[in-house]
Amino acid sequence: MIQSMLSKSRCLALAGLALLWLGGCSQDRPLGQPAEPRAGEIFQTDLDRMASLAMRANLASLYQLMDKLYRRNPREWRKSGAPDAAAAAARVRQAVESGRGLPELGGKQDIAALDLALRPEYQGDRVGAYIYGLASMLITAHGGRMEFYLPDSLDAQFIHNAARNLERAAWMLRNRRDAQGQPLLLSDEISTQGHNLSYAVEFGKMTARLDLLCHLLQERYRRIGINYAQGLLFMNLLPVQ
Repeated sequence: MIQSMLSKSRCLALAGLALLWLGGCSQDRPLGQPAEPRAGEIFQTDLDRMASLAMRANLASLYQLMDKLYRRNPREWRKSGAPDAAAAAARVRQAVESGRGLPELGGKQDIAALDLALRPEYQGDRVGAYIYGLASMLITAHGGRMEFYLPDSLDAQFIHNAARNLERAAWMLRNRRDAQGQPLLLSDEISTQGHNLSYAVEFGKMTARLDLLCHLLQERYRRIGINYAQGLLFMNLLPVQ
């Protein structure tokens, strides 16, 4: 009994030291350089970490799209009452990451907010509503979280659906028009003045990240069964100390 208690205390002490060491190396490095481990990563599987990084990258892509859309459609950020485009974008980011939503959407989230943003009759900031709708849709598809740890689970079907929703949202952005036949929002352009397909590129990146995560989730559950069968087949003995 005493030996068991000492063993547990020793394990807790080692875990505490590991957390302290990881906590001291938690600052992010510039893109392209390996990031030092952070305290929370000790409670993440490889797939949890990848899902967290993919979510961060997808939100960054959405914020980049928002900046581009505000530049091409300055009338939209003015509708928000913000003093400039940067303040309007900060307002949307705060709404996404706090989970409180945008007041003008009347409590609508994810696909409901996205649908409202691209209705001709909507009078609010279309860019803000569109980006908020997409971001909240991604978060909803990931179980309402932006960071993932050992107790969390992700549904591959919901991730797949989110990827397909992004494809539809990109189509809606290009094709939705008002009563006069004008685009509700200016985005990609192919004309005699030049080509701008940067919006489609960002949507492609986000879709690819989601599809890869979906495949990895499906493979993880498949491998659990295969690994169990291999253990039975080869009669692997388990270590006892």
